[in-house]
Amino acid sequence: MKTRKQRVIYTVDRSVISKIKCTLPLRDSVQTQKLSILRLAWQSKGKKVILLAFLALIAPSLFEINTPNNQAFAAEPENSEPPTVAQPEAAVLPEAQTGANEVIAQAFPTTTPSSNDPGSIFPPDPAAQFQQNPNSPVIQPQTIPVPTPTQSPPAATPTTGAPSAKNKFKIDILPVGDPRVQADGRSTIRLQGQITDDQGQLITEDLVVTLTTSAGKFVGTDQDKDQAGFQVRAIDGEFTATLQSDIKPQQVRIRAAVEKITTRSPQIQPGDLSFPQQTDTSLLDKIGEAPIEAYTQVEFTTYLRPSLTTGIVNLRIGPRGTDYWGSFQDFLNPDRTGGTQVDLTAAVFTTGKVGDWLFTGAFNSERPINQDCEGRNRLFGGVQFCEQQYPVYGDSSTATPTTPSIDSFYARLERSSSVPGAEPDYLMWGDYNTQEFARTSQLFTATSRQLHGFKANYNFGPLQITGLYANNIEGFQRDTIVPNGVSGNYFLSKRLLIPGSETVYLEAEEINRPGTVIQRQQLFRGPDYEIDYDRGTLLFRRPILATELNPFGATLVRRIVVTYQNEGGEDTKLYGGRLQYNLSQDLDNKSYIAGSYLQEDQGSQDFQLYGADFLLSFGSAGRVIGEYARSNSTLVNGQDGNGSAYRLEAFGNLGDRLLGQAYYRAVEPNFANNSTFSFTPGQTRYGASLIGKVTDTTSLTVGYDFEENYGTAATGLNSVLGFFDLFDPQPQARPGETVNNTLQTFRAGILQRVGPADVSLEYVNRSREDRISNRFSGSADQLVSRLKLPLTQSLTFQGQNELNLGGSDPLYPNRTTLGLDWKAYPGVTFRLAHQFYDDSSLIPGNSITTLDTILDRKLSEDTSLIGRYSVLSAFNGLQGQGAVGLNHRWAVAPGLRVNLGYEYIFKNIFNGTAAGSQFGQYYAVGQTASTLGLFSGSVYSVGFEYTDNPEFQASTRFEYRDGDESNNLVISAAAAGKLSPALTALVRYQQAGEANVFLPSTVGVVAEGVRFQELGDTSNLKIGLAYRDPSNDKFNALLKYEWRQNFDSIPEAQLTGSTATGQIFSAEAIYAPSWRWEFYGKYALRNGITFLNGDRFDANVNLAQLRATYRLGYRTDLAVEGRWIGQTSNSGTNYTEFGVAVESGYYLTPDLRIGLGYSFGSVDDRDFTGYRSEGGVYLNISLKLNELLGGFGLQKPVPKQEQESEVQPLAQVQPTSQRQLINTLKQAQALPKPPESDTSQSKLFELIKRWKQPQASN
Repeated sequence: MKTRKQRVIYTVDRSVISKIKCTLPLRDSVQTQKLSILRLAWQSKGKKVILLAFLALIAPSLFEINTPNNQAFAAEPENSEPPTVAQPEAAVLPEAQTGANEVIAQAFPTTTPSSNDPGSIFPPDPAAQFQQNPNSPVIQPQTIPVPTPTQSPPAATPTTGAPSAKNKFKIDILPVGDPRVQADGRSTIRLQGQITDDQGQLITEDLVVTLTTSAGKFVGTDQDKDQAGFQVRAIDGEFTATLQSDIKPQQVRIRAAVEKITTRSPQIQPGDLSFPQQTDTSLLDKIGEAPIEAYTQVEFTTYLRPSLTTGIVNLRIGPRGTDYWGSFQDFLNPDRTGGTQVDLTAAVFTTGKVGDWLFTGAFNSERPINQDCEGRNRLFGGVQFCEQQYPVYGDSSTATPTTPSIDSFYARLERSSSVPGAEPDYLMWGDYNTQEFARTSQLFTATSRQLHGFKANYNFGPLQITGLYANNIEGFQRDTIVPNGVSGNYFLSKRLLIPGSETVYLEAEEINRPGTVIQRQQLFRGPDYEIDYDRGTLLFRRPILATELNPFGATLVRRIVVTYQNEGGEDTKLYGGRLQYNLSQDLDNKSYIAGSYLQEDQGSQDFQLYGADFLLSFGSAGRVIGEYARSNSTLVNGQDGNGSAYRLEAFGNLGDRLLGQAYYRAVEPNFANNSTFSFTPGQTRYGASLIGKVTDTTSLTVGYDFEENYGTAATGLNSVLGFFDLFDPQPQARPGETVNNTLQTFRAGILQRVGPADVSLEYVNRSREDRISNRFSGSADQLVSRLKLPLTQSLTFQGQNELNLGGSDPLYPNRTTLGLDWKAYPGVTFRLAHQFYDDSSLIPGNSITTLDTILDRKLSEDTSLIGRYSVLSAFNGLQGQGAVGLNHRWAVAPGLRVNLGYEYIFKNIFNGTAAGSQFGQYYAVGQTASTLGLFSGSVYSVGFEYTDNPEFQASTRFEYRDGDESNNLVISAAAAGKLSPALTALVRYQQAGEANVFLPSTVGVVAEGVRFQELGDTSNLKIGLAYRDPSNDKFNALLKYEWRQNFDSIPEAQLTGSTATGQIFSAEAIYAPSWRWEFYGKYALRNGITFLNGDRFDANVNLAQLRATYRLGYRTDLAVEGRWIGQTSNSGTNYTEFGVAVESGYYLTPDLRIGLGYSFGSVDDRDFTGYRSEGGVYLNISLKLNELLGGFGLQKPVPKQEQESEVQPLAQVQPTSQRQLINTLKQAQALPKPPESDTSQSKLFELIKRWKQPQASN
């Protein structure tokens, strides 16, 4: 019989702490049960696999009642009195009934504390809030200590856990002293917060507070590295944290939350956070428990650093086409040989203070600044992990580009604005984004793009002016893709993308009701996805399910929205400007009125977008947003398309017990904007809803919504005309059928709290009118019943039943949704849900089953996530994230994370909507996401990640889809770490098929579509080794092996049926036995096999390179290098190139070098130019730049320290101290022994006293 142990749980009964002993099985036995169920799951077939696996995961919640050590939380008994109403937000919903590991609290009106709050730890005098920050560039008044609360909390024994539920709690956080800190990447700012009860007294329990920041990173010890965000411990209600700045001046938003103290009221977020589009069910969707939270704001100010200049100017005189040390493509180029050439090149970087401004500039006359050694020139630079020359370099350092530019020049002049809370003033030329044109209040006028050119921003008091100009934009495209449950590969509509120009969003809207985006999340290259710019494919770091079943709300369908530039379009220019008058810069009262204008010259298709918008925030009372937009564009058919869009939305408290919202959105049919949220042209929607609290456990809801769809819907790719756009997509879809219909929805319901359960009953009436056909006409009544029942502390059952009374609505048949929510980890919830519905006049009966991972989106601001994937002296966090990182993870053990997913759709969903028909296509262009349907099929996914060992990390992921339109397998496995202190290894394997390539038929029948079976899976295996001895830098080496298959397959090339396989081996090393000698060698082999129309083509390419450098002295050096490249092929296309160079140099000064050398090269290309050779003597003069005109950038020597700070060697101050110490020890040995009562400490003091006496006499 296994041993058992006792666990103690603390509960609170009217402030009396009682101790309950529970006899539970050991954790090892629980893990054994989980493993047994998992084994049974893998041996089963069908849906039992998912059910059994899910039961195995939630097994601990069914046996373990208490939380982990030091996190046992107090709970209120069921017979305790409910808390009283304290503020409007909490007054509109039924009270909470708590479990044993969390407490429900009332939210307080303010999201950021004021100095007048009772029990505030912040001083009431504004002058006392200024405390000198050690790293602040501004001199502040003398530091004044932060006072403590005047009333001390009553004496009590501190406990670890959450306080009693009968109290109301509040969390505050503010910066200590100056809220500004330099953006130098090193300076820090201290944050202090407190958790108080309704009396303003600090709580006496210890809690864990989760911090997230929009910029910078927290330093110090994270209490739980596996949890998203940064965790600090609040001791006796107080906590502190330290935030380190980055190098970008900006306003930074910081959030503090306590996961174990929750509130049931829908909190109103600060004014600069996202404002989601409202619907008639928005208030109902907000019902639930959320952690108490608070926000604050700090500023990273411009770092006015001392000037710095570095660079080189090089003059070369010699034969043309023989520059061995230059670009490889120019060496022995037949178009650039013959005669003598004089080349003057320069590359310089400089930064420094110019008055109150910081200037940063860079110039390279030979190449674009962003161009790397592979010739890639992308917006904002950067290299993905899959593009690195070697998988691992044995170096954990990071590089941050400060002068991104796709041309040869970058300049930026900036300063921190003197207006509190304002954005920095700057003007620049280089790469930039358009965050000033994508404010919270902008939906139809928003522009989210990556551009290059000129941009300026300046604050004239409350007036902010922004202007931009982009001079080299190529074809612009917007694609919308339906995810099918796997991570990739997702093909875009275009190939040869402009690197770095993409923006990727994941959107969600109500199924069968397009036009209103409910959720939107931006994804980033590296942490979230990899992209192949040549093929136009996306591979995400986690599977993305097509649907999100909410058993207590609306069913959502997801979309992947990608905007990008491509080489196939015409070169265009863009102009834009924005005026914004800021009424308030406060975080929780952000308010402004603005107008914007944008014009894009697209050659034959010009585009104009202008409008006005405003945001009015009233703290916790609510917010109001308004917007007007107008677009003028040229359609695909050559006609002009002009349209307008309107938006007015409000959300807030109406008294103490009433919460309401109202909205109006209208988009005319010809309005266009491909750089913003998805919307449906020709749609008008408006409505209002209220939710009021009748009693402490009862609330009533009422709502009205009106929707009108009119105009011309888009055609699909499987139409007769649209089929030809499959391989030549247009920026905008072709017009299709005409739609004209309306929908009026009225709903009224009651929400009731029954014990620990939430129950609701709602009456819904939908009245439709179809003005073209009778397909949508009719009226239907429906009863919607919902249940949310906590089964355990972390397991909740949810159910929703939609029952029609009489006839059913064409798009809302009888539907039932059941779900289990398991809170596996703070911020991570697993949801197993199943939905089935009956037939209607438009929709055939269907069922959907999902196992999804739901991540708290407020924790996505964690900017230090990638730091957890770094290994010291091996690779940095970004490289580690690209190699082994997973997203949406559940930590099952320290350092061990799991990602699970399942989705099953029984039938295809191409029933059409009120906005138009749906088609079987793998992408939609422009604002035509409403034409996308869902294919039936099932998908499984499981992933594991291990990062607990500081010198080893590993991950693996398996995904499989069996669908009506495709079968796809995704496999990913990676491991990286230190084999020894000097040797680092990395192995990664990836395999993925085409996730969304489907060629439809021309007759509009989905079942007759043709699948591209010949495309094949894209596979890649990488093995890397790096040798870097941290104790001896004489020898360093790198090695790589890579195997690739179908790395260049695209849909357009599959008519010929080609397959390509390649292998690459590369190794290089550098050896410096002394400061005089340095040897370098490199060898690379590439083998490629291509099958085309039944024929096989083989090719091998070899590269060998050797270099030796010898320094005769500190001024003279000598170098010789040789390089050989050879290619052989069974098709006879052989090629050989040889080059050698010898050079000797002499330093006239430490910055000026003169070199004389000889270079020679030859090429044997039998099929094209034959044999040719060039060579000759050249002169090379190099000047290292340390300053510009007027001494700008010259680093001044550090002044000698003061005399009293100098520390002389001990031998000079006391030349005989060592001898005196020896003599003193000998004398101590000869002394008589002290009495037994003397301690060893007194002996030591006596010995030191005797030793110092001779020194004093000297």
